[in-house]
Amino acid sequence: MFLGYTCACCLARKKNDASAARNRLHEFDEQALAVRDGLSRVVPAPLLALFTAAELETMVCGSPDIPIHALRASASYKGIEPTAPLVQWFWEVMEELSGAERALFLRFVWGRTRLPRAPQDPRQRDFVLQVLDKYHPPDNFLPESYTCFFLLKMPRYSSKAVLREKLRYAIHFCKSIDTDEYARVALSAAERASSEESDSDADATPLGPPPAFPFPR
Repeated sequence: MFLGYTCACCLARKKNDASAARNRLHEFDEQALAVRDGLSRVVPAPLLALFTAAELETMVCGSPDIPIHALRASASYKGIEPTAPLVQWFWEVMEELSGAERALFLRFVWGRTRLPRAPQDPRQRDFVLQVLDKYHPPDNFLPESYTCFFLLKMPRYSSKAVLREKLRYAIHFCKSIDTDEYARVALSAAERASSEESDSDADATPLGPPPAFPFPR
């Protein structure tokens, strides 16, 4: 009697497990069909079957791998020559970054974490590295970014070690890209005009010295 009761419990549990697994596998069927319907209005649905899920993701979202040579090929420079030591230090540091840190860098300077799949992709913008001399002393300041323009403004750091420290600090801890706009919503028209004027290159006040950096030098 006890054995029969135990077997019945086991069968019931297996049925419940199978039902739970089936529900989990199909809980987003309606949403998936809606996405498929939307895609099929742009690309004929039979063509989608020619690609694997990974290939389709790469075509739509870009590759999660961020080759530095591709980023460097699209780079332009302001306030510094491409052959300057500071530029060479920058690219050497970029090569040293892990894949996750490269994604953080893209998010910091562009607001996204992947490059387009191909350089000719219309979503691709030129990466701009601008070096400014308004920071005094330069080693006390963090780099700035303008995500709308894929632009990184950097002080004229004195060494590769300092550049590495400040850049890694910025990409790890400066993640909010919309806080300036949120803050300006509450300003009056006059205050907003004053704030926008202070954001210009001539009058902008750079960030102050960062707190102690947690990574080893």
